Amino acid sequence: MFELKNIIKEYNNGEISFRALNNVSLKIDAGEFVAIMGPSGSGKSTLLHILGFLDKPDSGQYILDGQNTSHFTDTQYAQLRKDYIGFVFQQFHLLPRITSIQNIHLPLIYSGKKQLKRRAYELLEQVGLKGKETNNPNELSGGERQRVAIARSLVNDPLVIMADEPTGNLDSKSEKDILKILQDLNDQGKTIIVVTHEEDIGKQAKRIIRLKDGEIVSDEVQVKTKIAKKGHLSESKGKKPTGSTIQFMDYIKQSFQMIFANKVRSFLSMLGIVIGVCTVVAMLALGAGAKVSISSSLSRMGTNLLMVVPNRGQGTVPVKFTIKDVDALKGLPMIKRVAPQVSGGVTLIAGNKNLSSYIQGSTIESEQMRNRTPEYGRYFNQEEIQNREKVAVIGKTVATELFGDNDPLNQILKINKINFRIIGVLPALGGGTGLRDQDNVVYLPLSTAMFRVLGKQYYDQLDVEVKDIKQVSDAQTAVTQLITKMHNLTPEQKDSIRIMNMAELQEALMSTVKSLTFLLGFIASLSLLVGGIGIMNIMLVSVTERTREIGLRKAIGARKIDILMQFITEAVIMTFTGGMLGILLGVAIATILSKVAAWTIVITPSAIIISTSFSITIGLIFGIWPAKKASNLNPIEALRYE
Repeated sequence: MFELKNIIKEYNNGEISFRALNNVSLKIDAGEFVAIMGPSGSGKSTLLHILGFLDKPDSGQYILDGQNTSHFTDTQYAQLRKDYIGFVFQQFHLLPRITSIQNIHLPLIYSGKKQLKRRAYELLEQVGLKGKETNNPNELSGGERQRVAIARSLVNDPLVIMADEPTGNLDSKSEKDILKILQDLNDQGKTIIVVTHEEDIGKQAKRIIRLKDGEIVSDEVQVKTKIAKKGHLSESKGKKPTGSTIQFMDYIKQSFQMIFANKVRSFLSMLGIVIGVCTVVAMLALGAGAKVSISSSLSRMGTNLLMVVPNRGQGTVPVKFTIKDVDALKGLPMIKRVAPQVSGGVTLIAGNKNLSSYIQGSTIESEQMRNRTPEYGRYFNQEEIQNREKVAVIGKTVATELFGDNDPLNQILKINKINFRIIGVLPALGGGTGLRDQDNVVYLPLSTAMFRVLGKQYYDQLDVEVKDIKQVSDAQTAVTQLITKMHNLTPEQKDSIRIMNMAELQEALMSTVKSLTFLLGFIASLSLLVGGIGIMNIMLVSVTERTREIGLRKAIGARKIDILMQFITEAVIMTFTGGMLGILLGVAIATILSKVAAWTIVITPSAIIISTSFSITIGLIFGIWPAKKASNLNPIEALRYE
């Protein structure tokens, strides 16, 4: 069954080299009960670890049913530990934050036999702990914990039980109970190998191998063992270990167990991700809201609108727009409507209240061109323009500031000491351009504004509506040429007029908002990066804290890839959960801002997808290093870690 030939194992501690085993050769057959004895430092535990594939010899041969295993890979060693060997340790090595039954069930996960969970309950009853299924290890006595460890070693039905000082931390009664269990297992055909320094325990074995200074000094058979038939391990001869049958859902379940077992640490790990994702979602929501708000405001003005204004800059000549310009522009085939405008600042008075505002005088075409249809009341008509009637359409701010909750329709509004009758109230436009409130405005008939209020002879601006938005660029060129010709402007004086294209203005503003949103999102994503670093640090601390757990998992059959996936899955779950919480918090904050500050917010699917993907990526990137470090731990060194 087991055969060692000239095994040498050395340990280096800095400049000091220590040979734990020196040319050890022995053979152990199936069905034996062997006690390996000797004083401390004699190499007995090292011998057991090599026999149990927890450690590798530096030289010599380890023959298993005729096959040399000395040069097997870590994965092959893990396969042998998983399928054929059950370990019982002096320190029990139970995972402290899971129940007894979960500890026993653990090897079944790595062997792909989790459906045999019923066996874990049967073994717990077999070792005399029925009713202790849900107890955590800290709720059990030393003897009970060792019984759980024995049940765990048996759950995969191994052919060999290897016990390292299994009674070293027990009282005399518990010691007798454990020895009785081991003897019963040997009677059932299990091969038992026990490391001990207690003579009373050695006497219970059928064979005693004594070591001193790394060498076998005696090999005494106390009771001759009937050798079991060959073949129970020979099935593994020449067989390459298969891939682990552990499924991804098992990694997830194990990860959740560990996360909930360390709630405070896990929450602190997720906190950075929560804040990062929350910031990203809120910033992207505000940016998208700004786009919608600007688009809505500009669409009210019309995207196929050209605004022609005189340019008062240096080197220009004064250009005065008249009705001739309006008529000429209306004659262009691609022009739908033309509306002249005048504007100016005024003081409004209603009752005992006053308000600094501005007025705009325009024609009836402006109602459709500028989307100025009143929320209630009406817009002025052509007759009122011709007769210079003193009627006004007011914005929401004017209505609220001067009339409060009272209905302003047909009320008197004094503009520059002239009484006007209010005939309509516009819907709230919101926001504004520059420092101007779009709702703090009064619209008057063009003639009334020019001659009764502002005393102007010429138009301040010409709004030109193009029939088809695709013709806006051509129309802009045609308007420029027409105005230049009508006002006899030379090529050097062409800058005396300025034409603003609303489509271009909207595109420019959208581009600016997009860049600003990207910048804010990038800055916010830096907090995600910080959160990822926090995850990595916590995971590195977790690797240190859980070193013995990692050693145990490897001892019961976990491969490097299993440990790697375990820790990466934990990191991804924490970042994903943090991401989900961050999304909810970000949406909540953005909603609160929209209510309190009256900002427009838009939660887009892309913002959710970006935040979620980024958080998962952070978990993968920053979880790999700690996971790699954990997977590379030597199982026996990990078990000895203090």
